[in-house]
Formats: sequence, structure tokens, C-alpha cells
Amino acid sequence: MYPFKFDPILKERLWGGTKLNTVLGKPITTDITGESWELSAVPGDISEVSNGALANTSLQALIDEYNEALLGKKVYERFGNEFPILIKFIDAKQDLSIQVHPNDALAKERHNSFGKTEMWYIMQADEGSELIVGFNKNVTKEEYQKHLDDNTVTDLMNYEKVTEGDTFFINTGKIHAIGAGIMLAEIQQTSDVTYRVYDFNRKDKEGNLRELHTEMALDAIDYEKKDDFKVAYSKEPNACGTMVDCPYFTTNYWNITETTVIEVKERDSFTIFMCTKGEATISSPAGSIEIKRGETVLLPANSETITIEGAVELLEVYIS
Repeated sequence: MYPFKFDPILKERLWGGTKLNTVLGKPITTDITGESWELSAVPGDISEVSNGALANTSLQALIDEYNEALLGKKVYERFGNEFPILIKFIDAKQDLSIQVHPNDALAKERHNSFGKTEMWYIMQADEGSELIVGFNKNVTKEEYQKHLDDNTVTDLMNYEKVTEGDTFFINTGKIHAIGAGIMLAEIQQTSDVTYRVYDFNRKDKEGNLRELHTEMALDAIDYEKKDDFKVAYSKEPNACGTMVDCPYFTTNYWNITETTVIEVKERDSFTIFMCTKGEATISSPAGSIEIKRGETVLLPANSETITIEGAVELLEVYIS
């Protein structure tokens, strides 16, 4: 199995824009395109291979056919034929709704789904752009509900100004929102379970308020103020800078300026590369592929060694 690229799955969103095309070159068809799902096995939105002999094969079909060779033995034993990672690029022309994701136990009980732990890497941000990450103080459930009722819940939010390269880890239970003017790479558990708690009283193109999930969110939210979300990592050239290492995924930052070989034989996991800047050739014993900004490549678990040649910044993702 050679390195795979996949056709992007483009999502129109109320808050979307055009940067996925103007900056990343995605073939969007509307000026409110908010998401490019790069690698997905979410039912109804399953990625298809775009290169090589297996072009037009779905990611799910690859998993069903090659299982451990594609995923890795330990990954296959843990997740079976379910691909555990969902990879996206996101363009927020407007603020996203304020939302929260349930943990594994709650998501399993209510939706028969994984929870949704995720991370964000800021690829571009307009001047003054902000994220909402957590509360600005400890709050009680009752206090939170009162502010929701009074339409003042934003008074409780913690705002973070961002710039290119900033990285945030969003664990389940943490209230959050991507702000207007931000384009980012998102790495998350395979889940589409989101509880929307506040949407700035916006209406969709039909003139309707979007659904809120107020009651379901109450038991999912962590009401404690925590400063555990900003990620520090090394940017040393041609060296692995670990960003996030959690039970659901490990993400490393690579700033490649010279030919670099990564030994992955003992990893026992697939490897994903998201290109955030530049371009390069990624090679394994089974083949080579070009990657440039805004593209994503999946290398099977049996790749053993990965060689990167070019001038490029990459996010490397796998299961530890």
C-alpha cells in the first residue's frame, strides 16, 4: 500500500467563507464553505482515495480489506474497522457557535459514538481574531444557566487572541468556539457529536434560528476555569516537536528544511501528514507522493520508514 491522498469533502456552513479555495486551493462551489474534511470515516461522509491504483476506493473499504496492515495491529485491536481520527481544515469567516463536546462515556450512552477530543493549529488569522476556550472564572451550573437565560453567556467566556502557529488542545467538556477570521487545521476523534449552546441569535438562510442543545450540554460541560489548553512545542528544524500526546492521537510538528527520515516500524499505527506550509515529497518503501499546503496524506502502518524531501511544515498524526 502506497501513500494515499483523498478527495476533500467540502461542507457549506453558515459561518464559512472562501479561504479554503483562495489560500488552500480547495475546489469550493460556494462562498460559505466552512470545512474541508480531509480524512473521514464518519458514516455518510467517507473519504475516497484520489491517487494511484486504488483511486475511488473508500477509506472504509481500505480498512475492511487491509485492516492491521493499514491501521496497525494495536489500533485494529482497539478500534476494529472504525477509523479513529477525523482530519479537517476549517475557515471561519464568521464566529462559530459556542459549543461543547461530550466525553466517551456520555457520547456512547447517548449517541453510540466516540467522544470528541480535538486540537487546533492556527494556519492563518486576521488581525484581532480570537478563540473562545473555556470560562474566565469558575462558574456553577446554575450561574451558567442564568447567563444563558439572560443572553449574557459571552460574559463568562475566556477569549484568546491568536496568530499563525498557535496550537490549542480542546478536551471534552471544554466550552469553545472558533472566532471570525481564523483558518485552522483540526485533528479530532472520529465523532460528529456537538452540543451547540449559544449561536449569537443568528438565523440560517431560511430565516430560522439554529437548534441549540442546552439541556444535553448541561451534564457535558466542565464548569471549572482551567488554563490547560494552549500548547507549547519545539519548532527546531528537522526535529520532531511533540504538540499533543493523548490517548486519542499524537500530533508532532515538523519544520523540514533538509531530507529527513522518520523510522515508524515500531509505531504500529498509520501516519497522517497535514501540510500547513510549503511543499515536499513524502516517500515510503511502497511509493512516493507530493504534498503541498492544504493537502493531507495517509501512510499505512506497514510503511516502516518515511522520507521527507523539500521545504515544508507538517503536522504528523498517529495513535500512540
